[in-house]
Amino acid sequence: MSSNISSSPALTFELVARCSTTRARASNLTLPHGPVPLPMFMPVATQASLKGITPQQLEETGCRLCLNNTYHLGLKPGQEVLEAVGGAHKLQGWNHNLLTDSGGFQMVSLLKLAKITEEGVRFLSPHDGSPMLLTPEHSISLQNSIGSDIIMQLDDVLVTTSPDRARMREAMERSIRWLDRCMAAHRKPDSQNLFCIIQGGLDLDMRQECCREMLARDTPGIAIGGLSGGEAKDDYCRVVETCTALLPDLKPRYVMGIGYPQDLVVSVALGADMFDCVWPTRTARFGNAVTRHGVLNIRNARYANDFGPIEAGCGCMCCNRQGGGGMGITRAYVHHNTSKETVSAHLLTIHNVWYQLNLMREVRQSIVADRFPAYIRQFFADLYEHKADYPNWAVEALRRVNVDLR
Repeated sequence: MSSNISSSPALTFELVARCSTTRARASNLTLPHGPVPLPMFMPVATQASLKGITPQQLEETGCRLCLNNTYHLGLKPGQEVLEAVGGAHKLQGWNHNLLTDSGGFQMVSLLKLAKITEEGVRFLSPHDGSPMLLTPEHSISLQNSIGSDIIMQLDDVLVTTSPDRARMREAMERSIRWLDRCMAAHRKPDSQNLFCIIQGGLDLDMRQECCREMLARDTPGIAIGGLSGGEAKDDYCRVVETCTALLPDLKPRYVMGIGYPQDLVVSVALGADMFDCVWPTRTARFGNAVTRHGVLNIRNARYANDFGPIEAGCGCMCCNRQGGGGMGITRAYVHHNTSKETVSAHLLTIHNVWYQLNLMREVRQSIVADRFPAYIRQFFADLYEHKADYPNWAVEALRRVNVDLR
């Protein structure tokens, strides 16, 4: 086998190109439901649906890997229904790849309802207040029933800004022990890929220690978890940078919960491959369009008489409609409907998801052509009017991988 390819029973990873300046990589990830070009952004279909977009429309954006949430699907429709229908692919009519998170993030988002012990996490259901115990074994059992192509270990998640160093170490060490339990419980390693999750908060020594322990367990892919929790962007970048420096070349690297365009571009430069976030779909429901020149709030009165597309040059089905005389959806139309009808949220969701996926396509193309630094400079020039407006955290992080924005 080529020195640029590695494989495990349900995954093949091929390193296609490296940026000669930064740590960025372009790769091919092949999963049971088909190929996925990396780097890539994964839209989040929490309850087996992306709010405001049908499976067919999601497919048309070029998405080949999206997320479901184990915790929510375990509550409803529940494991019995998932088993009966034959998994989440069939439940939602999605013929491409799925990744499920383990339910661990709910420890942070639902902390008032959760108690964490070595056994697992005891929740009170936000639906009806009934108790639920999520153990590593139960999380894996649920994910085996869901049938996702990538499944995540249950980890002990602590908000990164917690000052409790002893608790952070406990969470990091427990996540390692829980990975061992997840691996032992995994019934379908030939069709589902279990990824480990590196923890350790903002403590770089702890992150390195966790990396070494997780790598010793040789999972098909590796996630960097516990970020996007309110930490300073400088700290975020240092954690990603520290972890990717230790990770093997021939495995996918997934930074969990990341979705702002600037974060994606910088994180790719730091050596990460995969990202997910609810932001592009959530912000669409507030009337916001994500564009290369920033986020536009289409609810603003200035768009009432704007008959241009959501974004000129965009290839999404809203901005670049075929048929109908070639007429596209106008900003005025979206503005007209933002406070009255769901159609605007629907159209903006399609546009925003397409934008995020296309951003990653462009990034990948620039890495393959070895012109990624030039792409980064153009990306920031499009996004900000003046170089003085560039965020310092991005400037400093990129400088450390040999790209000078100023």
